[in-house]
Amino acid sequence: MSGSGDARPGMGGDVTRPNAASDPELACPIGPVVDIVFSRWTTPILWTLNEHGRQRFVELERRIATITPKVLTQRLRQLERDGLVVRTYHPEIPPRVEYEISELGRSLAPLFHTLAQWSDANLGRVEQARTAYDGTDRLPARRS
Repeated sequence: MSGSGDARPGMGGDVTRPNAASDPELACPIGPVVDIVFSRWTTPILWTLNEHGRQRFVELERRIATITPKVLTQRLRQLERDGLVVRTYHPEIPPRVEYEISELGRSLAPLFHTLAQWSDANLGRVEQARTAYDGTDRLPARRS
């Protein structure tokens, strides 16, 4: 067999199974998780629901002040689809909708806790590295 993957039995033709060189998800198995959990607004939404419990849309919107209602709606729908958030509709007048983090979403709490600890311990060092990098001349010296 070639180094591009193994032929799938019974599939006929030139069909091959992806390998790490052709499929980035195989090269980095946490890639799909990072895509789900660390997209732009997912982390603040999950963090807020984990820290403050069940909330209505307007409460979430107030706590995450820089998010637009449209984006919050889109992200909540995606998180519900991914099983990380539970939406509860209460058929009252006026109707009430609440969001809460699911058990699956809550299972991310240790990850967020570890990242918060890393942040506390290392963000100052990251800022120092950025300052040092920004203060240096990146162009090679010219020879005369």
